[in-house]
Amino acid sequence: MIEVKAAIFLGNCKEVLKQIPDNSIDLIFTSPPYADQRKNTYGGIAPDKYVEWFLPIAQELLRVLKPTGTFILNIKEKVVDGERSTYVMELILALRKQGWFWTEEFIWHKKNSYPGKWANRFRDSWERLLQFNKDKKFNMYQDAVKVPIGDWAKGRLKNLSETDKTRDNAKNGSGFGKNISNWVGKDTVYPNNVLHFATECQNKNHPAAFPENLPEWFIKLFTQEGDTVLDPFAGSGTTLIVAQRMKRNSIGIELLPEYYNRMVKEIEPVKQLLR
Repeated sequence: MIEVKAAIFLGNCKEVLKQIPDNSIDLIFTSPPYADQRKNTYGGIAPDKYVEWFLPIAQELLRVLKPTGTFILNIKEKVVDGERSTYVMELILALRKQGWFWTEEFIWHKKNSYPGKWANRFRDSWERLLQFNKDKKFNMYQDAVKVPIGDWAKGRLKNLSETDKTRDNAKNGSGFGKNISNWVGKDTVYPNNVLHFATECQNKNHPAAFPENLPEWFIKLFTQEGDTVLDPFAGSGTTLIVAQRMKRNSIGIELLPEYYNRMVKEIEPVKQLLR
């Protein structure tokens, strides 16, 4: 039986992260305050200051993540004076220079987002989940997130030629021309990188809580039971709650006492992982 441990810390993650040993975390899943957001709670960071603010934190995350681990960053652009801000793109470039390998980008489609209209745009119904690693080789358990193949396969795969059924992978390794026989007769397939999750959250005591199935999907994909998950911007504790339910160890860091105190009450047992 796996003993699941959780550690929750109150304070600035840039400082608290220094207590975590090198190469000890399997998955970092977090959603920091977006630029100019949560001014009344977290103070808000201007778009032109965001990269400068985040890089020292990212340096600590790079240190604590295992060579086989993964960092998932949930973040979103904003509009400044009617124009899209480039702060997320600038952050990606800066993280690559810092030593991160930008492996993939997932899109969270908020399938129940309500409509909206501005003078020159419509409401966003999606957010980014950026995947970073230390190396091209990392732990990834793709079978854990397989999905039903769906009705599309009945028509799409019905009249395949013999060539289609045995087509080799592309010689250049780009991913095109995959062997379609891998799909024929299968009930489940690997998903794509667009995640369709509603925004309903079990924990509504935080202004920016995300749904539990969002961290759950990535915990399935990048960890196994007994691994350790870190959320340095723990907020309402959704990542930690899900990790504990999935028999993963978890570490959360939260700046505000009110959210920290709620997490301590909800997540049991809370034990010290860093001793």
